[in-house]
Amino acid sequence: MTKREVIHAVLKHQRPPYVPWSIGLTLQATQRLQAHLNRTDLEAVLQNHLLKLGNDIGFFQDLGNHHVQDVFGVVWDRTVDQDIGIPKPVLPQPSLSGYTFPDPRDQMFFANIPDRIQHYGDRFRVFQIGFSLYERAWTLRGMQPLMMDFHDHPDFVRELLDAIADFNIAQIEQALTYDIDAVYFGDDWGQQHGLQMGPTLWRQFILPVLTRMYRTVRQAGKFVLIHSCGDVDELFDDLIDIGLDCFNPFQPEVMDVFTLMKNYHGRLAFHGGLSTQKTLPYGSVHDVKDQTQRLIKAGKNGGYIFAPAHDVEADVPPDNIIAFLEILLNQPGFPP
Repeated sequence: MTKREVIHAVLKHQRPPYVPWSIGLTLQATQRLQAHLNRTDLEAVLQNHLLKLGNDIGFFQDLGNHHVQDVFGVVWDRTVDQDIGIPKPVLPQPSLSGYTFPDPRDQMFFANIPDRIQHYGDRFRVFQIGFSLYERAWTLRGMQPLMMDFHDHPDFVRELLDAIADFNIAQIEQALTYDIDAVYFGDDWGQQHGLQMGPTLWRQFILPVLTRMYRTVRQAGKFVLIHSCGDVDELFDDLIDIGLDCFNPFQPEVMDVFTLMKNYHGRLAFHGGLSTQKTLPYGSVHDVKDQTQRLIKAGKNGGYIFAPAHDVEADVPPDNIIAFLEILLNQPGFPP
């Protein structure tokens, strides 16, 4: 089976020949591992099964002095966080008057797709939309103002979320002209305990718009994958009902990953699970291997894609990355 076929089997809750994986690294972690291995091409080392297409956050224009601007006009300060940064909102008032969304079908969003498919054609093809709804809303408006808008200006919030969804759906329709397998929506709703906006507001404002976006993907016969950090497992049943196939990042600090894998087997697949808050940065090589083996054992019957519970950060020793890779690459059934 190709990597693409293995992921298809996993998402259909069929037993795969081995547990597949897809690993992300932050910029600093990438540089550190490259230096440790004395090589720049990490794809040949990682052997990821997901081929990520498009741009998950929004193309950035370098403004100099560690500041960049995304396609929505938001300026990001990357003085500290070199991967994303801190945004400066562009909607000072609860209104879209005078604001123009970028062209969702602009070729720059899709330009890399043919070459990447040609180069990594054996992988499962995922078109990414990062900051896909709530996160895009608060980067445009500001988090505190948006939280207040939920109560003080609910009609504006609905207008803003619908406009973001319209943009995303247009992107999805364009992405579907390529031979892709899934659409991946990134949108953090959780904290270490519970939802940032609470379940009532989430179901009132977020759920109906997600339903519309996921329907576009499912009606095309493609899979829906999402990323949402934090303690959000109270939403799993709602998300399954509207078409979710796979959830990431599956953080063990905020949810019981092994119980959830058992309880949702056959209904929801998971991607992630290896602690990036404790095990990877602070554990030993033995700790990393032990936890990796436990996750592989739990996921061997399907419905699971191994990964750290977020992109690997710079505080993770390269030996700990190599430790879980050795376990993955030496699974019975994985071709040499």
